[in-house]
Amino acid sequence: MKKVLLFLTLCVLGFNSSFAQDNPVYEFQIVTVIESIVPNGLGRSRMLTTNETRDYKEFTSTRTGEKDKRNKSDRGEIRVKGFDETKLLNFYNLGGIRFQNIVANDAIVTSKLNDMSAQGWELVFINSGVESFGGKGDGNGIYVTRYTLRRKK
Repeated sequence: MKKVLLFLTLCVLGFNSSFAQDNPVYEFQIVTVIESIVPNGLGRSRMLTTNETRDYKEFTSTRTGEKDKRNKSDRGEIRVKGFDETKLLNFYNLGGIRFQNIVANDAIVTSKLNDMSAQGWELVFINSGVESFGGKGDGNGIYVTRYTLRRKK
């Protein structure tokens, strides 16, 4: 009986320690949703997802305070031309705020997130921000939401 208990204890400890040492590596994907809050429906609303990758190290310089060198990367090297752009509706039309447009956008974004979930992506962060008033005479504004997803490599 003691041998059985000792064996079970060692199995449980070994099982738990194998999980504790498991450090998964993830790949990340960001979905950016830009929704116009420009009155009269004059803005553009889109959902964007990149199809290309960039190595941030190529565009990074390290500064120490002595003999600092600025990164001389060309903007064209940073720019991404391969991306998915999904049309969304603006929050406003000529009649004012349009609730049907908001729920239509929700349905489209939900569809994208559900599709990515089916592909093994897990939603881990949502960040949002708004710029709705830049001073007198500024009728422009955008609402930006970034969805950060990950999946095991």
